Amino acid sequence: MHKLAIIVGSLRQGSFNRQLAEAISKLIPKEITIDWIKLDDVPIYNGDYEMNLPAPVKRLKDQIKDADAVLLVTPEYNRSIPAVLKNAIDWATRPPGTSVWGSKPVAIIGISPGAIGTAAAQQHLRNTLSAVGALTMPQPEIYVTYKEGMFSSNGEIADAKFKEILQKFIAHFIIWVTKNSKGNL
Repeated sequence: MHKLAIIVGSLRQGSFNRQLAEAISKLIPKEITIDWIKLDDVPIYNGDYEMNLPAPVKRLKDQIKDADAVLLVTPEYNRSIPAVLKNAIDWATRPPGTSVWGSKPVAIIGISPGAIGTAAAQQHLRNTLSAVGALTMPQPEIYVTYKEGMFSSNGEIADAKFKEILQKFIAHFIIWVTKNSKGNL
């Protein structure tokens, strides 16, 4: 089976980005397995632990490595990415020579109540992913501004037009992965 890892850059269970990620997961074709990567137990990066990686870091690296692609769902904190997400990216490159990001197809999306959605955070994230060798999908870029009622009570996208936009995003991502993955989704 083909595997998509999803990383949400917010630890709060009820976060807008977690809601978006869960809604997107319901739009992913059934033949694709989703692997949720949790970040709440990944310690802050410390080079002293590189030669004996903490178990949550090993799990994080293995999940990314085993996935055909990664979807990053990021909030925007102070015009940048959350520390927990940057920490995960950093750990997944350590120790030197063991990065799991190299040539890994990645897509980025995010949601925020701000007028520009997560545009600044996504740009910072693209820069970081480029530095670690990930293959970040260049288009489409989607910067979602949160509005009350976007998600139904069962966690699906409530607005038909927005749902269609997300379905096109997923379709583009699958094409991107197919062109750039060893495992092809």
